[in-house]
Amino acid sequence: MGVTVSGIYRFPVKGLSAEALDRVELTVGEGLPGDRRFALALAGSKFDAAQPEWLPKSKFLMLMRDERLATLQTHFDDASGILEICRSGKTVKRGNITTPVGRALIEDFFAAFMNGNPPGKPRLVQAPGHMFSDRRSKVVSIINAASVADLERIVGAPVDPLRFRGNLVVAGLEPWAEFDWLEREVAVGSARLRIESRNKRCPATDVNPQSGARDMNIPMALKRGYGHTDLGVYATIIAGGTVAAGDEIELR
Repeated sequence: MGVTVSGIYRFPVKGLSAEALDRVELTVGEGLPGDRRFALALAGSKFDAAQPEWLPKSKFLMLMRDERLATLQTHFDDASGILEICRSGKTVKRGNITTPVGRALIEDFFAAFMNGNPPGKPRLVQAPGHMFSDRRSKVVSIINAASVADLERIVGAPVDPLRFRGNLVVAGLEPWAEFDWLEREVAVGSARLRIESRNKRCPATDVNPQSGARDMNIPMALKRGYGHTDLGVYATIIAGGTVAAGDEIELR
């Protein structure tokens, strides 16, 4: 077998849990549909939905600082607008976050859940066409499962690829070979992407996506093992099309 897509993930609310997808329809110049569509802006954040501008992740609830978020499991239904929040397998809050009342319910939940750290009540924000990416441009994050497996040698323990919050996880590639894709194009399903840059990892990857424990120092392990803190690459969509789990990836 060649190189294939082994997993597709989106993160409807920045900082909250991943949702696995069977297939996605990609559009030129966009990210994955619904990825980072919403965010929980900190009290005092200047995000203006009428005139949206990129803001750094420090302006929002985020795993790098707020690891408690990883103890929640969330699901967003596009058709109904309902965000469901679960903890230990039990639903703790539901609300239609496309409406003011539903957003207020979710904001109240997170204000109580975060217990004043960071201070104030977060605002659940969105804006048409805006993506709350860590980068100013809209990108797709690609993770090589073999690179994650190789990193396990360095940390001496299993490493969940979801620590890296990628959109596409690929299998069948040699460890770290994704870095050789820079400035090249890849065909995936009926779409085409251009690989733009390596992904420098931050302490958000220290957080176990299942338990919420800050149980590893991933940037330090990368630096110790490989002399850099990069894992994964960013890509832009240059030709739209459908991508499904199991699709082969062809380097152009």
